[in-house]
Amino acid sequence: MDVHLRELRYFVAVAEELNVTRAAERLFVSQPALSKQLRALERQLGFTLFERVPAGVTLTRQGETLLPVARDLLARWTAGLETARAAVPTGTLVIGMQTAVGRGLQQEALRGFRAEMPGWEVSLRLVGWDDPSGGLADGSSDVAFIWLPVPPGLETYVLATERRGVAMPADHPLAELAEIPFEALRGEPFIALPFAAGPLRDFWLARDARTDDPVIGVTANTPEEVFEAVISGLGVVLVAEGNATLYKRPGMTYRPVTGLPPGQLAIAWREGDISPQVTAFVDALRHVATKV
Repeated sequence: MDVHLRELRYFVAVAEELNVTRAAERLFVSQPALSKQLRALERQLGFTLFERVPAGVTLTRQGETLLPVARDLLARWTAGLETARAAVPTGTLVIGMQTAVGRGLQQEALRGFRAEMPGWEVSLRLVGWDDPSGGLADGSSDVAFIWLPVPPGLETYVLATERRGVAMPADHPLAELAEIPFEALRGEPFIALPFAAGPLRDFWLARDARTDDPVIGVTANTPEEVFEAVISGLGVVLVAEGNATLYKRPGMTYRPVTGLPPGQLAIAWREGDISPQVTAFVDALRHVATKV
């Protein structure tokens, strides 16, 4: 015999009110629905719980015997549920970011993470390119959205693979082209990431596609510095296709570039970190990335 907690709550409410109408109001259900549930419970049990009297109802001898048992079961369930909720670990997951993420990834993943780790808060932390690990190396981030390549000691999951293009002043002569061959950009001054960015600096200067040294117009440490330098005419910069829509600026335009391998956006975490909060967030991102 399987009796549901809801039926026990209905039984206890009527036993305490000794009036079906008042019990229904207390339970926020209709009186006919409550009466129907009580009759179904009595059929399940094989005996009656209440007798009707002019003022309402009264407990039968079986009902009086069952009432303390039902109260005890409900109290124990409530206490157990609270204990289980309190057992959920709580804390703050710090997410390092070097650029805006967009692409329908972050918000969906956060919803999945919060459903899996209800006691946890999330903190978004902007990290400069002088830390290519996105804050993972010094422990100031738990996970990080970063562009490959990454420093050693990190595990990654690629979320998006996108062609590289160029952001340039809107009045640049090359802006007349629908696509720009990389060869046409070789003599242009480039906005560079700081030297501390290491291989990431080289990748966004397209050293993987050139044999010459790039001309450096200015070094910048944040996206805001980069695009302000572009608008000011200090140079051009390679950007991922998805970032072109995220960082639109008046006076700046974007064009795809041919002759370059694509860039890869990834979620990264410290090698061997299997903490539940990190695992939950990475799993949520994996789920979202397969649908994008």
